Amino acid sequence: MANVTEQPEEQERPSKSQRKRDMAALQDVGTELVMLNADQLAQIDLPERLFEAIVDAQRIRDFEGRRRQMQFIGKLMREIDATPIREKLDLWSGAARAGTAQQKLIERWRDRLLAEDTALTLFAADYAGCDLQHLRSLIASVKRDRALNRAPKNYRELFRALRNIVAAERETRGERREE
Repeated sequence: MANVTEQPEEQERPSKSQRKRDMAALQDVGTELVMLNADQLAQIDLPERLFEAIVDAQRIRDFEGRRRQMQFIGKLMREIDATPIREKLDLWSGAARAGTAQQKLIERWRDRLLAEDTALTLFAADYAGCDLQHLRSLIASVKRDRALNRAPKNYRELFRALRNIVAAERETRGERREE
């Protein structure tokens, strides 16, 4: 009967493999912290000892020294609740991914507007209220610049115009959701 009572206690405790995965995850969080700049580090509430270890790791260039410092950071991470840190890093990562996705969307629209004659109509349908005349003139300018082999000034200007239109539409959609 003694074995029956010991089994539930053993099942409650995480396995050694799980503990190792948890420690590796904390060390990964520490690695992300080391990659942050000083302004970002200042925005995260870190214990002084961990903050100093991160700053030290940023200065270490020797591979083995940096590896040992990262292990030390992982050890310090086990002593604190890493959930708020992880949430902040995820928030920044999500914002960066959203910004990248928006930039790629704008680039696709720009390429499509330059390649297809019907693309402007489709763009106007998705982004109502945009200045079609201005976009037409920018598209024509880009095509003319390409034909004359000029600098891509208007190409960049078209990107900026599309970025402003997409950003304004997202703000409008965001305001509608809040109401």
